[in-house]
Amino acid sequence: MKKAVWLVVILLLVTGTSALAAEISTVKIGYVDLVKALNESESGKKAKTDLEFLIKTKQTSIDEKGKAIEKAKADLEKQASVLSAEARKTKEEEMERLLRDYQRLVADSQNEVKKKESELTSDILKDLRAIVQKIGDDDGYTLILESAEGQILYAKKESDLTEVVMKKYNELKAKAKK
Repeated sequence: MKKAVWLVVILLLVTGTSALAAEISTVKIGYVDLVKALNESESGKKAKTDLEFLIKTKQTSIDEKGKAIEKAKADLEKQASVLSAEARKTKEEEMERLLRDYQRLVADSQNEVKKKESELTSDILKDLRAIVQKIGDDDGYTLILESAEGQILYAKKESDLTEVVMKKYNELKAKAKK
């Protein structure tokens, strides 16, 4: 009786192991660097250029406001000895208002840049993910990973689908423009 039980257990293990080995041999894994695909795709490059233009515009405005504050501060320091207490207080309040406006401008500009970056990249990332899904389905991949910096310690270069994804994305966008 014990021999029969052991025989069944061994038979199950061998059968299960061979089935598992067959399944493992058909596993196909790839990876994509979505950040690279985002930054190097045609739409990604355009989004980056648009974002840099917005940042420069905001920075110019911030710099102008900063210079106005520096000028007002220098004027206050020069006139401090000749101003009455009331006039000095008025100038100091004006300086505080300018500083608050400056801080608000910086915060608003940062928020606007973040929002614009999100708007510009979210559609691209959505499209890239859809392309990865299609490649996975069409080419029989079991798993496609994202190659976030440092997350994949080793993978064969043939497993890198980033260039394929970027090419398909650029083709998709080129067709959409026509």
